[in-house]
Amino acid sequence: MKRALVLAAALLGTALAPAAPTLAKTAYDGVWLFDDTPPTPGVTMMEVTSKGGKIAGTVTTKWYGPVEMMNPRIENGELKFEARNLNDKEHLTRPWSVALESGQARLKGRIWESEIDSKGYKGKPADAKARAFQFSTLAPLGAPIPNKLAATPPMGWSSWNKFAEHIDDKAIRAQADAMVSTGLRDAGYLYINIDDGWQGKRDANGVLQPNAKFPDMKALTDYVHSKGLKIGIYSSQGPRTCAGYEGSYGHVAQDAKTYAAWGFDYLKYDLCSGEWFYADADTVKRSYYEMGAALQATGREFIYSLCEYGRFDVGSWGRDVGGQLWRTTGDITDDYPTMAKIGFDKNGNPDWAGPHGWNDPDMLEVGNGGMSADEYRTHMTLWAMSAAPLMMGHDLRETDAATLAMLTNKRVIAVDQDAKGVQGNAVRKIGTMEVWAKPLANGRVALALFNRGDAAASLALTPADAGLASISQVEDLWSGAKAAKLPASYTVPARGAVMLTVGS
Repeated sequence: MKRALVLAAALLGTALAPAAPTLAKTAYDGVWLFDDTPPTPGVTMMEVTSKGGKIAGTVTTKWYGPVEMMNPRIENGELKFEARNLNDKEHLTRPWSVALESGQARLKGRIWESEIDSKGYKGKPADAKARAFQFSTLAPLGAPIPNKLAATPPMGWSSWNKFAEHIDDKAIRAQADAMVSTGLRDAGYLYINIDDGWQGKRDANGVLQPNAKFPDMKALTDYVHSKGLKIGIYSSQGPRTCAGYEGSYGHVAQDAKTYAAWGFDYLKYDLCSGEWFYADADTVKRSYYEMGAALQATGREFIYSLCEYGRFDVGSWGRDVGGQLWRTTGDITDDYPTMAKIGFDKNGNPDWAGPHGWNDPDMLEVGNGGMSADEYRTHMTLWAMSAAPLMMGHDLRETDAATLAMLTNKRVIAVDQDAKGVQGNAVRKIGTMEVWAKPLANGRVALALFNRGDAAASLALTPADAGLASISQVEDLWSGAKAAKLPASYTVPARGAVMLTVGS
């Protein structure tokens, strides 16, 4: 009887105990599909779950794969969260929101330079599986890749500064023709490089095809080669390039074989959307190594240009991953402040530069019209003193006589191409003036006197600037004038430069 009473009491207590609260799902839970969104960053899907009051979710994009929702919460009926941002140190995250409108989810946010304001509709788990991003894995770093190319800094032309992604087969052939007819080829400019904007879609086997603007890549490379020139191409280790075209993510070895089969001689490999996947030194190095090894495996010689904006001391490992040049900075633009900031302050550690490996402060703007003749002379002098790659970026068909004379000055080019491979640097700074020195293979020394101010200024150069006890040979590289000694001083125009070689 006692046991029966205890059992009854227990059952009664259980019946009377309050049930655990059941937390309702949010109205945003589930799979949401996006079919008509801007290609940048290419939102395809949103997935939201909630459990125990905690919300989690991702927004899947073609550029960055799944973008994690950071701090997701419901505020005034809307789903709010932050997302990791790229290339903007002032905004490491950006706010996003989702609102329900007539049964659709309106997604708004921003990542890098891309604005998102798109509507999605409810999907099913099978849709999520079909739209899931396909991740690629990186192999560990291997042994340093042998490098026998680019004993001196590469010289040529690239399409980006003038044309951006608005390029086609006809324009590239025209630039090759102009490289020859102007005498630029004979001055040492060898490469015709197609930057972003040539890519089409992959075929059923994953082989990347050019877009309609480039109907026959092999015919194009054959044409450029027939001019005594070499030709380069562009890609990214991310799913998308900077202009939103197809990248090499998941197809690295396949793309390297394609470039080799087409007959290319040079690859610029730009981190772009790859920054989302390869965000630390280890993964960035491995991503560049992956393509470097793939290029080597083709059996064709490629100049390999690493474009990752100087991060993680790239010059200290660029050679090991197969690179011959590596960007030290963000993009140049055709104005003096940007050019000067890059050339004077962001030109890389000189210890990293030398035969078969060069700091790359980005392409030349000479001829594009945004700077004065004195400013362009400073630009050319800085790049030559820095042993920088000389990649022109203007329309070669529109090269006027003054621009051509600047770009083909054999004395200035000889300093850039000097076999010793030393990157010059500042040895003295006084007010707005800077004195740079660069030892040369013939025992002479290149000196450059820069005026970074907005008014003409004068300064005397001394043998000590060149590391010499005395000077008995002076050649002005821009004018060609020769003398047996240095003058009392040089007057340099605002934002201008003087460039010499001196010897004892």
